[in-house]
Amino acid sequence: MKITVLRFPADIVHWHLVKSFLLLRKEVFVDKMDWPLFHADSMEFEQYDTLTSVYIIAHEDDKVIGGARLVRTDQSQSFGKIVYSYMIRDAYLENLPGLPPEICSSEPPVDPDVWELTRFTSQDNMWVGRGILERCNEFLKEEGAHECLFLGPPAFLRMARTMGYNPKALGKITGNKDGRFLAFSCDVI
Repeated sequence: MKITVLRFPADIVHWHLVKSFLLLRKEVFVDKMDWPLFHADSMEFEQYDTLTSVYIIAHEDDKVIGGARLVRTDQSQSFGKIVYSYMIRDAYLENLPGLPPEICSSEPPVDPDVWELTRFTSQDNMWVGRGILERCNEFLKEEGAHECLFLGPPAFLRMARTMGYNPKALGKITGNKDGRFLAFSCDVI
């Protein structure tokens, strides 16, 4: 297994791995978990999948077996009248129908040294997931980041603890018809 960090345009020669990651996301989040997410051509993607997003992808040769998306919290993009920043902040600001604004008890940061990790998935293998998160931490440390925000099920926070992180909840556990969610932060170690 190899874990690759992909940024546009430097890593365009390996961009087929991002496409495969989007295919895996559709398989996991839409087909298996039945989340009502936008998808086309068997790929799940959204407004946070931009050319400034960084992808951490686990693969065996060209077969993607997991990955995550990283977004800096100080970047934004406009789609018509709506300006999106990152998922946790946009949920708090009530820009994402379906995700409750109570996901954070106070306004999430806008800081070049704070990143958000979302769309984390791996194919039924705890070690793949751990490897992805460890490589994310290494990448963030290389970038000079000091904190990473996460959005996922409450079990994700417990997993962070077992890996030696000291996660801090950003709000209470919330949920919708798709499941229970928790936003939390971890220092980059």
